Amino acid sequence: MKEIRIICKAVLLGACAALAAGAVAATKSGELPPKPSVADIVKASRPGDWRALDPDNTLYMDTAAGRVVIELAPTFAPRHVQNIKALVREHYFDGLAIVRVQDNWVVQWGDPNEDKPDARPVGKAQKTLKAEFTVPLKNDTHFTRLPDSDGYAPQAGHSNGFPVGRDPKTGETWLAHCYGMVGVGRDNDADSGGGTSLYAVIGPARHLDRNITVVGRVIAGMPQLAALPRGPAPMGFYDKPEMNVAIGTVKVAADLPPEQRSKFDVMRTDSAAYRAVLDAQRNRGGPWTKVAAGHIDLCAAPIPIREQP
Repeated sequence: MKEIRIICKAVLLGACAALAAGAVAATKSGELPPKPSVADIVKASRPGDWRALDPDNTLYMDTAAGRVVIELAPTFAPRHVQNIKALVREHYFDGLAIVRVQDNWVVQWGDPNEDKPDARPVGKAQKTLKAEFTVPLKNDTHFTRLPDSDGYAPQAGHSNGFPVGRDPKTGETWLAHCYGMVGVGRDNDADSGGGTSLYAVIGPARHLDRNITVVGRVIAGMPQLAALPRGPAPMGFYDKPEMNVAIGTVKVAADLPPEQRSKFDVMRTDSAAYRAVLDAQRNRGGPWTKVAAGHIDLCAAPIPIREQP
């Protein structure tokens, strides 16, 4: 019963009361007390456990399949985020396309003619920038460390809803290449990207950490990206123009009237409710689970998102 009482302090008492009642009944019958699921904890969460998206750092990419909502992370890539918003406000991405879908890897979009003479101009934005693979630890004031070990960073955890790695010895921190994270395409030169070509991760890619500038993550719309046909050409590129998936428009949420914005909340990753979510995922209960992992991988840590009515 001690475990149930501790979790109740992290979430609403109403839902926990039901769980505790079930625990009492289970104890009397000789069964193990039930453990709250992630869904239980989300349902029992309080308003203070959530934060709304910042409209000035939220992008909407509209395609025929629907809207893809991207939250930008200026703390980790300030120059690239600024440049991407400049590109968006100059309508650079409008009418361009998703040009690459590599199975278990990435979905990439940009100008299909980027390397040709008729490439779309970038206007007042910049085509290339100095890489922002890492930033100083002092830039990130919201880090909450996971106690679980990580093979790609001395420390791993979350910062305001983003998965991050950090190294206290070098004084650096960076966004991790987890599912749904958005990065900046580049060539061999580390400084050859600027945001004109972007991709979303759809497979294991942590070995890219600290090798590519990561600028944010997809909040909503990943199913429609991940379900796109895989490209037949090397690296998953579409080899025929008719295969490209057209992008309608890309806009900064702040540039739209409130009634046209998607309204999502993200669970605060520094909250007690989120610690309970991680524990529920780390030590999954219920009749189906026979052996609880007792461990959670950074990219397997769920970050609850809910859409406001």
